[in-house]
Amino acid sequence: MKPLTVLLTAAWLCATSFGGTTPTVTVGAGALAGTKVGTVEIFKGIPYAAPPVGPLRWAPPAPPASWNGARDASAFGAICPQPPRPETALAAEEDRRQSEDCLFLNVWTFEGAKKAPVMVWIHGGAFRFGSGSGRAYDGGDFARDGVVLVTINYRLGALGFFAHPALTQAAAADAPLGNYGILDQIAALQWVQRNIAAFGGDPANVTVFGESAGGTSVLTLLSLPAAKGLFAKAIVESGGGWRERRTLAEEEKAGLKLAAAAGLGAAATLPQLRALPPEKLFDLPMRLGAVGPFEDGRFIQQSATEAFAAGRILHVPLIVGSNSYEASLMKSFEIPAGPIAARVPASAKPLYAGTDEEVAAEVFTDAVMGAPARWIAAQASAGAPAYLYYFSYVPVRRRSTAPGASHGSEIPFVFGGWPDIFNRLASPEEHAMESLLHGCWVAFAKTGKPVCGDKAWPAYSAATDELMEFGAKPGPEANFRKARYDALQRALLPRLIPGGRPPWQQP
Repeated sequence: MKPLTVLLTAAWLCATSFGGTTPTVTVGAGALAGTKVGTVEIFKGIPYAAPPVGPLRWAPPAPPASWNGARDASAFGAICPQPPRPETALAAEEDRRQSEDCLFLNVWTFEGAKKAPVMVWIHGGAFRFGSGSGRAYDGGDFARDGVVLVTINYRLGALGFFAHPALTQAAAADAPLGNYGILDQIAALQWVQRNIAAFGGDPANVTVFGESAGGTSVLTLLSLPAAKGLFAKAIVESGGGWRERRTLAEEEKAGLKLAAAAGLGAAATLPQLRALPPEKLFDLPMRLGAVGPFEDGRFIQQSATEAFAAGRILHVPLIVGSNSYEASLMKSFEIPAGPIAARVPASAKPLYAGTDEEVAAEVFTDAVMGAPARWIAAQASAGAPAYLYYFSYVPVRRRSTAPGASHGSEIPFVFGGWPDIFNRLASPEEHAMESLLHGCWVAFAKTGKPVCGDKAWPAYSAATDELMEFGAKPGPEANFRKARYDALQRALLPRLIPGGRPPWQQP
């Protein structure tokens, strides 16, 4: 070890030993020197896998290299390559440095932590945008409430979800293909199992949670045997649940088109593909759901929808829900209202009224998020407690203009510790909602039951069909939008499951 490294390491260790501001922990790959704010200890930019570059682009994540001395963990690592985001409400910092060397995670813990519950956050962004270091994902409030929080990066876009005949030909017969972003999430959860005790966390009490693409990721993880034992509980925020099947053959065709758009012919070789600059791979369709997990026949053998329908899932306590104006995504991804309004199932048409724009917004919110969340809760409740929610809270200052709670608007309430600008504008009512929702998530992480102040949140069953509404007057509600959800479920779900099998529960 070099003399300077020895001196720096000794200084960090002394600062920790005598109550200084540089906490140090040792993980499998080496020592980490973090930062401290009050009682909260923060470790950023921790590599959980080797850089997925060169021959590791489009390969399963490999173990990270070890290092000597104490690695500086005071700053976030690079975010994964991504195009400009269409909306930036929760991602204004995403202009930070991008690099394919992006498989980092971050940990917030607290002084004296020992066998504390752990929560692992998987960010959203349509599998194309975002990072685990988004400004809305600060873990300080979780740590102050006795929870060790972990946020992760994972490969995005065509670097995270990509198939091509050249990749298939080069892979071993049983090697996973295409779903590299999900493989990254598995690797991060495995890292947590091996290392979180060093931060005072309990590897036997891990809750994985995510929103949007992160929620879809959690549903996928719940359907994967490879994820067994990596977490004990799960939370899905606006993750849908009814997803079109996408096969390896279909993804290979899409990969050929993308390679052609990048200037490579049909006979492109794997070295040529791996030599493409990341920005050449950004030309994926912007349709919602066009990127993400698919059935490669090896690692992922069925869609999450099929797995939940058949009951072939990991049976752990689950919170699942959606927001009242998920149709905000229509603007973000330039989804026209006309085609949605025109394709409303005949059995559901009498249940919707208004202009094309109004009908499309309501149908989108119900069909993409609301009804699937209820169905997921019903399916999951057969094997473990499931809790269904509906987030409709709109801040006081926005009620005259906002149609409802937009996609992702629950995140500041879940994490607490809002950015300064939100804190300055928040009313006492909003801080009360923050305390309520954040407290529910913390209680669930600790005990497996979402205790929400004095609000009793009943476990979901198809017989009672109750959810918790987080609105201006929070509380449980039975048979919420039942007629709409039933009609959409009967019309849309059968085509997502080959042969219409097996029978699914009808709440």
